[in-house]
Amino acid sequence: MMEGCTPWPEEEARRYRNLGYWQGMTFSELLAERTKVHPLQTAIISGEKRWTYQDLKQEADQLAAGLIQLGIHKEDRVVVQLPNIGELLVVIFALFRIGALPVFALPSHRKSEIFYISEYSEAKAYIIQDIYGGYDYRKMAAELQHAVSSVQHVLVVGDHENFQSLRSLYSDPASVTFPVTRAEEAAFLQLSGGSTGLPKLIPRTHDDYIYSLHGSAEICGLSEKSVYMAVLPAAHNFPLSSPGVLGTIYAGGTVVMAEGGSPERAFALIEKEKVTITALVPPLAMVWIEAAKSRKENLSSLQVLQVGGASFSKETASKLNQSFDCVLQQVFGMAEGLVNYTRLDDPEEVIVRTQGRPISPADEIQIVDDEDIVVNRGETGHLLTRGPYTIRGYYKAEEHNRRSFTPDGFYRTGDLARMTADGNLIVMGRAKDQINRGGEKIAAEEVENHLLAHEDLYDVAVVSMPDDFLGERVCAFIILREERQERPSIRELRRFLEERGLAAYKIPDRFEYVSSFEVTAVGKVSKKGLRAQIADKLNLEKKLQTK
Repeated sequence: MMEGCTPWPEEEARRYRNLGYWQGMTFSELLAERTKVHPLQTAIISGEKRWTYQDLKQEADQLAAGLIQLGIHKEDRVVVQLPNIGELLVVIFALFRIGALPVFALPSHRKSEIFYISEYSEAKAYIIQDIYGGYDYRKMAAELQHAVSSVQHVLVVGDHENFQSLRSLYSDPASVTFPVTRAEEAAFLQLSGGSTGLPKLIPRTHDDYIYSLHGSAEICGLSEKSVYMAVLPAAHNFPLSSPGVLGTIYAGGTVVMAEGGSPERAFALIEKEKVTITALVPPLAMVWIEAAKSRKENLSSLQVLQVGGASFSKETASKLNQSFDCVLQQVFGMAEGLVNYTRLDDPEEVIVRTQGRPISPADEIQIVDDEDIVVNRGETGHLLTRGPYTIRGYYKAEEHNRRSFTPDGFYRTGDLARMTADGNLIVMGRAKDQINRGGEKIAAEEVENHLLAHEDLYDVAVVSMPDDFLGERVCAFIILREERQERPSIRELRRFLEERGLAAYKIPDRFEYVSSFEVTAVGKVSKKGLRAQIADKLNLEKKLQTK
């Protein structure tokens, strides 16, 4: 295992191999096998471009050869920040081929996250698209190279300006010697949701992640006839592997890359490409429910509509079932490992009421109280888990690992849950101070730290506030410095956070100026009290609007 990664206990690793969960296969071997079986099957559709499995393997090998010639070696880390385009899969399979580790960043990440991720992982290269969603990633890349000395190369899809074109690297695979990679080695690094600040890095091995793809593809009924549409950012764990784009490649199916989930674009793609399965977060599912009432596209190919990433109410789940002639599948999981699915043949009551059950018979679940005592079935407690695809530690994070894992290897998910009599989980929410804004996880502490850098602000407390559409939004309570007579405007505060490189979804939706914070008996800021305060204020505003 690479330095900085926690190794699997040998006894458990042997057990997972003996039980057949770990197949001893790398991602490069997986792609080679699928290409051999059906080389001319369409693997990727991205806009007007199409890749067969043969094309995908050929381009991945050519790019891998060019990366070696550039000086990218086995175990080098490469930050990959690409949107939903076919080149994303070409890049990651090229990195898998040479044993370099993709570090998956999302298109919405900005300087605050990218600089941190690059420095923490000691990234050697940064791969981007030139412009996406109106944002020029090349400008951030230029600043990154000055700020983080390890980043030697910036590779660009599109207009590369002063950097290097990704396409220009393609080279003859016969001209290089590829390193040997093993299934038990780290394949890539993902980002945690981050409940205490900037994200931690999650090392996933070929063995454990490919097993999760195998289990997911089986549960979701994928085959070479399946067409999966990625509308959520494909580098996120949910659309990457549950079953996602990689699970579809595992099954030999077709991946359709969508530039977002608006019904106008997505419904047209479903009709055009005969999409059979896709995944949404609850707010987007609600948009689709409304759109389905008036849009006329033929969605009859759609067999499975997944919803995950945040709490999905029973009432909304029932509406979705009524709006689409396909099976709703609830998904609850985490980049650290455990993934739960409702099954396609579950009764409707299970599908709309629960978040399903784990992929594997070897997934171990404990629900415990504050003293780590297992509670009775049906009672709510802290969700702990370990299994054949749940990590045993974050990358280079000894202190976090002591807090996040029990001595016997159970991962503390940070979720509150209860288990039904039939073994399905119902997730009640987050135990820690984390805001779930429509599936985007926001650490209050990170936003507070950015706001506290403003010279006019004395103290800040960031909390969730209820929202009918997103589930939760972000509210920042602010105490001004005594010497300041004038409040900074909301526009000024938002611009200040943007200039500090904070991702747009993390910027507070509301700012409340107060003279003091409610505190607990031991003098700590009472976040519970502040959440109640803003909830009461929102309720009053609603009442006044209805009068």
